[in-house]
Amino acid sequence: MILRMLNRCGKKLEDHSRKAGDAAGNVWHHLKTGPSVTNAAMARLAQGTKVLAEGGRGKVFQQTFGILPGEQLKNAYACYLSTSSGPAIGTLYISTRRLAFCSDKPLCHNVSEVQQEWIYYQVVVGLEQLRSVNSSANVGNPAEKYIQIITMDNHEFWFMGFVSYDKALKNLREALQHSD
Repeated sequence: MILRMLNRCGKKLEDHSRKAGDAAGNVWHHLKTGPSVTNAAMARLAQGTKVLAEGGRGKVFQQTFGILPGEQLKNAYACYLSTSSGPAIGTLYISTRRLAFCSDKPLCHNVSEVQQEWIYYQVVVGLEQLRSVNSSANVGNPAEKYIQIITMDNHEFWFMGFVSYDKALKNLREALQHSD
């Protein structure tokens, strides 16, 4: 009986150790996805501070995107959005009505040849506009995982560097199913 109990405890410890290792690997991958680990870490700290100061992710979502009638925030995930100027660190929100992404810091946008402005990169897609949610990984480095979102009008958005990739993929696929 004692041997059986020790065996069971050992398996639980092994499982928790594996999960802790996976979580640490995901955080490290998230931080090194961008051009600078230091900048990514500082952006995560700034985002965490903002979330605490504003009263939670739901409040940040509401202030950033507004709230539609009957809409509730379900999940929020730290990640990057692939852009033409490189990965933009931010937060992907999944609500009962839409997906929304906002960068954690402003990105430079050329208004004209001589004028630039700094804006937060935002993407908003109604759930009814989702066509598919696809999982992908880098063949050379399977730790580099991506989620591709395709809209009904064939726009593609690539998200990467998730701290919680499996949960994000599961919840995005559920959002797609509930949009039908």
